[in-house]
Amino acid sequence: MSTENRFQFVKSADLDEMILLEASMSDFSYGIHAHEEFSFGVTLSGRQDFFALGEHHKSYSGNVIIFNPEDAHDGHSGGDATLHYKMLYIHPDQLLPLLQSTGIHRTQNFRIKHTVQDNIVLKTHILRLAALVESHTSSALEYTSALFEFAEYLAHQKGVQLESKRHSKDPVFERVREYLHTHVGDDVSLDQLSQVAHLSKYHLLRCFRAYFGMTPHQYWQNYRVNRAKEALKQGMPLADVAFTFGFTDLSYFNRRFKPMFGLTPYQFRRTLLHT
Repeated sequence: MSTENRFQFVKSADLDEMILLEASMSDFSYGIHAHEEFSFGVTLSGRQDFFALGEHHKSYSGNVIIFNPEDAHDGHSGGDATLHYKMLYIHPDQLLPLLQSTGIHRTQNFRIKHTVQDNIVLKTHILRLAALVESHTSSALEYTSALFEFAEYLAHQKGVQLESKRHSKDPVFERVREYLHTHVGDDVSLDQLSQVAHLSKYHLLRCFRAYFGMTPHQYWQNYRVNRAKEALKQGMPLADVAFTFGFTDLSYFNRRFKPMFGLTPYQFRRTLLHT
């Protein structure tokens, strides 16, 4: 892998549910994955190509990229130039109360409609929040004020919508999801999931992928890695994290973690410790 691939995570000093990623990529490709947070990014230079929500997208320099929680996507540098971007990950627990205060009542169904936007105001809000995370000297009041102004803009911009019927909850697949969450550290089989769903294995595979944008195995691995990431943030020892979330050894943990975050679990934890 090229030395031009760099990933730096910075944790907000005052808002526990916000992390900033600054990345440069030349020949690195993200595997298909999804985050539990809202993801707000700005392409600073180069071009980012990715597949999300059934479509191929291209984000050029100056564009904004937005993923709602659980939007499955991949990503890589497009063209010859090195891709450089910043991405804010804001947990719904941090953002949704602020949206409620702006008059959005059904915040559990809140989604942002357009994945790639050419929006200078939105870009300015994201980069302002990124600068506050990077500064290490900003007050909690300054953070909260900036985040409120950001939420207020999101609530009023044209690209915001309530969750459509396509994203409505299906009790069958929500039941399968809950089973996977409950057995996060176990060896779950497709036969077990088909029994939970009361569907044939192959019908489950097809419908689950249509619902979540990932196969059951991809979703399960994605959930385990997200749980492992949170444990790393809390300081759990690396070996304990791997064991708790069902990774057979550190090498296997590395292979699952890096395609989502660009870093090994050890490197990820080290970047947070140095912020």
